[in-house]
Parts: sequence; C-alpha cells; structure tokens
Amino acid sequence: MNRRVLLIGVAVAGLAVAGAGMTSVLMDLPQDAVPVQDPVGDALREANRAPVQTPASPSSQAPATPASGSPSTVPTAAPGAPVVIVTPEAEIAAVQEEAPPEAAAEAPKVEAAPVAAPGRRQRRPVAVIHAIDKVTAESMLFEVEVGGRPVRFNKTLIFSVRACEVSAPDELTEDAIAYLEVGVQPRGVAVPTEARQIFKGWMFASSPAISGLQHPIYDAWVVGCKA
Repeated sequence: MNRRVLLIGVAVAGLAVAGAGMTSVLMDLPQDAVPVQDPVGDALREANRAPVQTPASPSSQAPATPASGSPSTVPTAAPGAPVVIVTPEAEIAAVQEEAPPEAAAEAPKVEAAPVAAPGRRQRRPVAVIHAIDKVTAESMLFEVEVGGRPVRFNKTLIFSVRACEVSAPDELTEDAIAYLEVGVQPRGVAVPTEARQIFKGWMFASSPAISGLQHPIYDAWVVGCKA
C-alpha cells in the first residue's frame, strides 16, 4: 500500500515538473504578430477630410476699435473759449502725480512659488510596435507584452520588450520609450536555431529615425505604450 502511494506521488511530481517545463517552453516560443488599429492615424485622416471653412468677407467684419493712444472726445466749449484735449496718457500721469509716495512702499511682496519635485515616468505593460518589410512592402502595427512571449513579424523578425514607459507630465516633450530586443530567426527550418540578435536598446517614439531599427530588409520603431 505504501509502495503504491509512493509511486503515485512520484508520478504526480513528474507530471508537475513536465508541466512547468512545457509552460516555460511555450513562453519562449514566439507568437505571430496581430495587427492593431492606429487611433492617431485615424484621427489625422478624419481631420484631413473635414471641410475647410472659408473666411468671412471684409464687409461682414466688425469695425475696428479706436487705438488706445487716440485722444478722447473733445467736450463742447463755449464760443471763444480755448479747447483742451485730454489724452489717456495725460489722465494716467495726473493720477500718478496725485497718488501719495507711501502707496508704492506699501505694495505687497510677492513670494516665489516653491519648486515642485520632478514627476516620475509611468511604466506600461504593453508596447506598440510598427514594423516594415522593405522587400515585400508589408507594414504592420502590433502589440508586444512587456516581459511576455516574443512576437514574430513576417515569419523572421522576433521582438521582445523588457520595459515600456511614458514621459512624465512635467517633461517638455510627450514621448514613449521602450527597451527592445530584436532578433532574426527563420521559420520552418529543419533544425531550430537561436535567434540572431540585430538590435538591443531603447527606442523613442519621438525620434524613430534615430533610435529605431535600421536593417537592410526591415525597419521597426516604437509607437507608444498601452496600459
């Protein structure tokens, strides 16, 4: 009886180890890229299709207001009396002369605002990649999970993402940054080989021409990070 229980326990342990090994193998196997929509591109195309509004004719525009430096209306004076023209500049000078000198000294002091701490970049679990095959002219926008299964584009190019984050609110440029590892591994070969790495580093969505993948056959760059 004890021997049977021991054999059952060994069998269960073996199945558990085999299942864990199979899961690890499946996580290492790349999955095919799936196209996703481009909401930014759709919005730009809709804006280009919107009708252009023609400007109103000059006759329908409101008359221009008089300049601030023009003199005020001349009051009606009795015949023979001298006419005095009072300009806005003269009125301001008269008010400043009548103000007591203590008014300037009693002006409240403006305290400098405290310097806010710099914001932190927020990490996202999914990176959006755009890849192009320059030979077949195939282009695709697809997603890659951070730390998840690699994604294969066009049966050869394999993408793995280690991090993806967006710029902080206080940064001058709104950007998305991702750390990618890109390799080449032909599909359908008789003896599977390890992917040959052709890119490893950070990609910036704001400068794809500088940080993107530049290859004789493929071009790829990061588009954004999704929650």
